[in-house]
Amino acid sequence: MTLAAAPAASASPSMETLVGLCKRRGFIFPASEIYGGFNGFFDYGPLGVELRQNIKQAWWRHFVHRREDMVGLDSTIIQHPRTWEASGHVDNFTDPMVDDKVSKMRYRADHLYFSRVTVDGAEIGYISLLESETMDADAQEAAERLKRKLGRQGRLDPLDLRDYTQATPDEYAKIPSPATGEPGSLTPPRAFNMMFTTHVGALADASSLAYLRPETAQGIFANFKNVVDTGRVKVPFGIAQIGKAFRNEITPRNFIFRSREFEQMEIEYFISPEDDLWPRVHREWLDSCKAWLTSIGLRPELVSEDIHPKEKLAHYSKACT
Repeated sequence: MTLAAAPAASASPSMETLVGLCKRRGFIFPASEIYGGFNGFFDYGPLGVELRQNIKQAWWRHFVHRREDMVGLDSTIIQHPRTWEASGHVDNFTDPMVDDKVSKMRYRADHLYFSRVTVDGAEIGYISLLESETMDADAQEAAERLKRKLGRQGRLDPLDLRDYTQATPDEYAKIPSPATGEPGSLTPPRAFNMMFTTHVGALADASSLAYLRPETAQGIFANFKNVVDTGRVKVPFGIAQIGKAFRNEITPRNFIFRSREFEQMEIEYFISPEDDLWPRVHREWLDSCKAWLTSIGLRPELVSEDIHPKEKLAHYSKACT
């Protein structure tokens, strides 16, 4: 009998293993599974509901009940459409989208990467691939395959990976589709608004247009004065909210980590605009969040900070970590 070595305690399970466990143990199921599923939507099973409820309660105790400067709110999913016009979401809550005219696949342009491939300075073609943790190695392998396919001799020059939003009009026809491997079928990127639309009232026309909220923050902002007038609070203070949000993702992926319907636990913390306090306050909240994550069982070595570069910030943001 051969005994297999147990995996190291620090080994992280693959996404496939994690998804299989969640379904097998009754944590999460694909939504509408008896009808073939519905991409980007998930149902929480008996254990999933209990786990999520425990996390929400622990979060509320840590960030609201244990602080003197925090209050709670529960705003509606459907707000007046002017809310989203004033916040900039109607005009700016977009992702760049690209279509493959042959395979009918659709991609986020800033998740689709490409590179010109040259051998000893001479162009031999282009490669493309989707963003991933192994993207650099995958790109190098794709370039080597292209070189072998064309029977080219010589030294492969270093690749310069860029996302599809940086492609020039001349390059659109040269970049191959990730689905087919053939060039000429990808459209130029175009803006795609991620808010789900609906209608309020008996008539489905422009006058009744409304949106499912893509985030919980705007309900907090719209109720700021109500909270100040009734809650005996003053700046600096924060408002917390837990609730559903909806985003019509172009390419939902990574299980529940990028889905079209999800739950947010959000805090908006208000400080005086005259005081340049935001870097310090931002740091304090980061430290508090990390402390909470480890308090519910995450190992400290698995908690890291991902600082968004300026060009990837939301249209209303000074910093995001």
